[in-house]
Amino acid sequence: MYLVGFPLLLIPLAIYNMIAFLFDLGFADTVFSIPMMSGATLGVTTADLLIILSILLLFVEILKATRFGVKSIVDHLLSFVVFVAALLEFIMVQKAATSTFLIFLVICAVDVIGGFSISIRAASRDYTVDGHHPMAH
Repeated sequence: MYLVGFPLLLIPLAIYNMIAFLFDLGFADTVFSIPMMSGATLGVTTADLLIILSILLLFVEILKATRFGVKSIVDHLLSFVVFVAALLEFIMVQKAATSTFLIFLVICAVDVIGGFSISIRAASRDYTVDGHHPMAH
């Protein structure tokens, strides 16, 4: 399903803010543990889950960026708005000054830069005819 006009990284941003401001949870709290074959136990924290979710949604955003058109441009602009909002929150809000939020911010930046780069490449291929750009003489 192609969600047009909805920046998916808004979901982990909202979850981060709910955890930080509404619930009595810490980002270092272990949500569950996975016993490993080595005998070690991997403790998965709230922060880990949030970053994993963000990376999975980044993958979907990159897939969305491969489509070209007005819908894609709107998606990119909204992703940029999410990035700017996250950047401002990181700089100005004390509860956002965490390594988890910094990693999320980098994921948002990759979404914006990657999305625009993919769209520019796709657009240049769409306007190329028989290996030549129609405007080049």
